[in-house]
Amino acid sequence: MSKYLTKPAPIETMPSGIPYIVGNEAAERFSFYGMKTILVVFMTKYLMDSMGNPQFFTETEAREGMGWFVASAYFFPVLGAILADAILGKYLTILLLSIVYCLGHLALALIDLPSAALQATFEPRTFLLLGLILIAVGSGGIKPCVSANVGDQFGPRNKHLISKVFGWFYFSINFGSFFSTLLTPYLLANYGPGWAFGVPGILMGIATLIFWLGRYKFVHIQPRGWAYLRETFTGDGLRTILKLIPIYIFVAVFWSLYDQSGSAWVLQADKMDRNFLGVNWLESQIQAVNPLLILIFIPLFSYVVYPVINKVFPLTPIRKISIGFFVTVAAFGISGLIETWITQGLTPNIVWQILAYVLLTAAEVMVSITCLEFSYTQAPPQMKSLIMSLYLLSVSAGNAFTALVNRFTMDEKGNSTLEGADYYWFFTVFMAVAAVVFIVVGYFYRPHEYIQGDEPEGPEAEHLAQATLGRTDDR
Repeated sequence: MSKYLTKPAPIETMPSGIPYIVGNEAAERFSFYGMKTILVVFMTKYLMDSMGNPQFFTETEAREGMGWFVASAYFFPVLGAILADAILGKYLTILLLSIVYCLGHLALALIDLPSAALQATFEPRTFLLLGLILIAVGSGGIKPCVSANVGDQFGPRNKHLISKVFGWFYFSINFGSFFSTLLTPYLLANYGPGWAFGVPGILMGIATLIFWLGRYKFVHIQPRGWAYLRETFTGDGLRTILKLIPIYIFVAVFWSLYDQSGSAWVLQADKMDRNFLGVNWLESQIQAVNPLLILIFIPLFSYVVYPVINKVFPLTPIRKISIGFFVTVAAFGISGLIETWITQGLTPNIVWQILAYVLLTAAEVMVSITCLEFSYTQAPPQMKSLIMSLYLLSVSAGNAFTALVNRFTMDEKGNSTLEGADYYWFFTVFMAVAAVVFIVVGYFYRPHEYIQGDEPEGPEAEHLAQATLGRTDDR
């Protein structure tokens, strides 16, 4: 008999494990975004060798490094999903990979350790690489497990509370992101890399402890073994994957641009007048605009923007994504305009980049949140976790593309041959072409929804599934 709960309790109230999950998520997201916020600034301004000599990355090298890190962090969700569903179960996967995550933060904090003997053995760049690899494995591996673990806590009698919990869950993500984006740049500028990377590490340690304390409160769903893989990569499962891949390729282009708000846009902000609302903001603090706007835009789009558009132009998930692509073009176009002004010798105010963030966040609502729901509904019941992780692969692919662009345009001095505004216009045009082509691809996509609980049980289930296989919904 298991010492843990193996199925939801027959209650109508909130499951007792939920506060531990929400608390864990807030602390974990603080740690991830806090570290990611300062990464490019650290690489270009603060990285020293063991003798205290500058070992800075060029802007091109930093953009490439950030691209590979984010690509890695969003590649490992696929492995995490398989590990959780087929071998270890969600709880053990989250706990073990959270420890790996903590070790990654520790490695980054040790970059600033005043130990000549240790740094003579391991150069700071070695600590940086080791820390980023461990964080990518840890954060990526737990990503598809945590949200699925939320749903596992609910049974038929309290499933009406799931939407409320996911509201808290999403709020905790942006709450952690907003404050860490403001705090860690301040720590880096005033107390150095040790504290700037150490505080997010401490928060990750707290997140892991909170999760462990809730072990007897959680429902532990047992792994399904290798039968899970057979079910996933045959029949409807394989057809669903092949059907969604073209959509995800275009979404990857969006992520290539979006995630440069943490690299190229930070480097651009360093060259701008950052005096806004009477405060001279640090270049990496401007990113805090995004989680703040997300909390405003989600209800705004749900209750105002979408209903208004829907009256004159019927909205479907594909159409929302398509509109989001064109809004992304406008956002990156503004960044190209800003960089043009900078190379003419001007110092534009940061309010221009904030305008670009407004458009980029609007695009995030239309593309990212829509894709999450769309991916879930298009996936058969037995493979929803894996399809969600495959969607996250589009984030990985987009960032890998960014890294490769910086790699193949880099000269012998480590600088990009796409100089100044040309770099931003390249991605703007690339997104514009992808947005136009996606209209055609989206037109020919035939949606098929799989909703948990809608499928019948018993011998008639397979027959009905075959009969409805060709059913399409309105685009």
